[in-house]
Amino acid sequence: MGNIPSYLRGYEAEYASDPRAAALKWFGEARYGLFLHYGLYSLLGSHEWAQYREKIPVAEYAELAGRFTAEKFDAGKIATLAVEAGMKYVNITTRHHDSFCLFESAETDFTSTNAPARRDLLGELAEACAARGLGLCFYYSHGRDWRHPHAPNNGEWGDTARPAYDTPEPTYACGDEHDLENYIEFMKRQVTELLTNYGPVAAIWLDGISTPLSGDYAKFKCQELYDLVHELQPGVLVSYKQGLLGTEDFFAPEFKVACDRKTPGGSGRIHEKPDAPVEICATMIREPVSWGYSQKGRHLGADEVWEEIRTARRAGANLLLNTGPLPDGSIDPRDRQALLEAGGRLRSEGFPR
Repeated sequence: MGNIPSYLRGYEAEYASDPRAAALKWFGEARYGLFLHYGLYSLLGSHEWAQYREKIPVAEYAELAGRFTAEKFDAGKIATLAVEAGMKYVNITTRHHDSFCLFESAETDFTSTNAPARRDLLGELAEACAARGLGLCFYYSHGRDWRHPHAPNNGEWGDTARPAYDTPEPTYACGDEHDLENYIEFMKRQVTELLTNYGPVAAIWLDGISTPLSGDYAKFKCQELYDLVHELQPGVLVSYKQGLLGTEDFFAPEFKVACDRKTPGGSGRIHEKPDAPVEICATMIREPVSWGYSQKGRHLGADEVWEEIRTARRAGANLLLNTGPLPDGSIDPRDRQALLEAGGRLRSEGFPR
């Protein structure tokens, strides 16, 4: 069993018979992970939705790539922080709604490898996590894209699919020229890259669920995507936030288990404790809440981090706790200190009940 992913050591017997079952067991026992929202929006220091909220035109926003150096993004230090904080996995924004990729992609040149950074940050993090026995999860913006010409437009797909520009964005395909299938295939090819080029992946974590739910979500062919994921890597878990089809491997609502959104077809509400595992995602930056680096937010202290862990454990859920790295890629010192202090308490007391 020398080829078992490092994060699944200790689950050899389960992995030999069913890699996905082994991954689900590991996930249920992992309990705690580090979330990283990092991208061009980090340079603005206002919010990961800055392009949308400030209605920054596509070409103007793209100029930020010329300033993206990630000079202090240190995958080894990030992975070590996760270990010392008592976490078992790391999840990073491979590509957020702005469509900027932190990896080398044959599908676009809007990447960190083409920016001044000239680095594949996912590759670096994959190596660091594997060396430390951490599961590596990939956040991927699905359905909501503010750059790709054929991504869902506002209208049929709600009012948050694209920024509401005062004048039409010339790069967006509209009317008969718009081809959603073009975008669906683009995402399929990128997910294939993520599951082909970076070794064992613990989870594919999709975001942007309100977009497909605003129209005929069947057009997004999500089950085909899930099947592709499991074909490429049988042990990979799939999540689509609160759950789109009900066939996801785990659910990942924000801040609490309870969820008010309607299920597809309006058949009722998501159960507070679905049969599938639950992971509560929360961020260190509050008042106002932000997932990407923000100059305005208040940061959780160690005691508050402990309470986040306690809340998740009482709900029978994992906690995926987010920090927004600074523009240079380093971890905010306030978040680092709080996570380390809470991690020390975890080592001495164990997980709270």
